[in-house]
Amino acid sequence: MHALILGAAGMIGRRLADALATQGDARSLTLVDVVEPTAPAGFTGPVVTAAADLSVPGAAEAALIGRPDVIFHLAAIVSGEAEADLEKGYRVNLDATRLLLDAIRNAHAAEGYRPRVVFTSSLAVFGPPLPGVIPDDMILTPATSYGTQKAMGELLLADYSRRGFLDGIGLRLPTICVRPGKPNKAASGFFSGIIREPLAGQEAVLPVPDTVRHWFASPRSATEYLLHAARIDLGALGLRRSLTMPGLSATVADEIEALRRVAGDAAVALIRRAPDPAIQAIVETWPEAFDTRRALDLGFKADASFDALVELHIAETQG
Repeated sequence: MHALILGAAGMIGRRLADALATQGDARSLTLVDVVEPTAPAGFTGPVVTAAADLSVPGAAEAALIGRPDVIFHLAAIVSGEAEADLEKGYRVNLDATRLLLDAIRNAHAAEGYRPRVVFTSSLAVFGPPLPGVIPDDMILTPATSYGTQKAMGELLLADYSRRGFLDGIGLRLPTICVRPGKPNKAASGFFSGIIREPLAGQEAVLPVPDTVRHWFASPRSATEYLLHAARIDLGALGLRRSLTMPGLSATVADEIEALRRVAGDAAVALIRRAPDPAIQAIVETWPEAFDTRRALDLGFKADASFDALVELHIAETQG
């Protein structure tokens, strides 16, 4: 395939490009982000890299020049930033998505172009009131601007798929943990921070109670979800084009105990509790666990345990 990754300079985008290059899925790659991405090492096929803001008119058309077979739309700003800056959130998370889908629609009208579009959505499309386990047919009731923007993206993807302009699938990704590198502006960042920083001998700040429960997946699983979505027959989706990915339901206390089992009491002692009402207010609107039968039936798979997430992070970052 010729694959286009939008948001290719981010952590998942880089991993996805590497996986496409090494697993033989891609014959050519186009990598686009607001900062120019780096081509994956060792890939012998053609690679185009570009810095572009998809919310600028014409940027999406330029990204589609090579008529990619599969488009991975990962480009977005994260939850905390979208809540803090309403205008930027809607411009990046909604307007850019609409411009991309319209560029595809226009190419379809002109020449019958119909790519597969893999859209990364979020658990934030769900909001209160929530049952303990969220079913596949739960109504979308986002309680944040980020969740609202992602829900709008899901609806656009479904409508443009229904009309035959593209073949779309939306993946509601679990919170990725343990996320490597530096902290970002996501409200969920502490979930990774309380593992990542202590493993590096650094203090980590915990802004929520130990009882907070959430839904998790490793960076490796997130990459595998995207690859699987590009390969499978989407006929079974019907009009419901978005689905929640399998994950692990765990509390902050579960995370801390997994860290203790893997790295000992000294690592746990580096976690400092500092309640943050703003982050708590966002996190309290998030779901805790899901019934992901639709995704499981399509072959998507969850991580084995939270201990496995911690061990995978150590293996990938410390060798």
